[in-house]
Amino acid sequence: MATNLRLRPDAEQAVRIEAERTGRSQQAVIREAIDRRLGLSSTDLAAREVDTLLVTGAVRVPRTPYRKATTRITLPAGLRSAELLDRSDRS
Repeated sequence: MATNLRLRPDAEQAVRIEAERTGRSQQAVIREAIDRRLGLSSTDLAAREVDTLLVTGAVRVPRTPYRKATTRITLPAGLRSAELLDRSDRS
């Protein structure tokens, strides 16, 4: 469902700061907040774990938001991507 949402200036700033801090879009931050409030989120524990990793510096916030990769890698003839995996269970 698409909707327009008008936020108080302090809420708008909080959303913007959280999006920058976590490297997510403002839309993702708002969706998560709504899901948590309505009890629709099963990611509360995961979100707290991510927050802990960010705060402790174990994980750094992305310098740039997600973007599509522009460079494609072409494998040499006769080489399959499965052969690049270091796994004994590949077929």
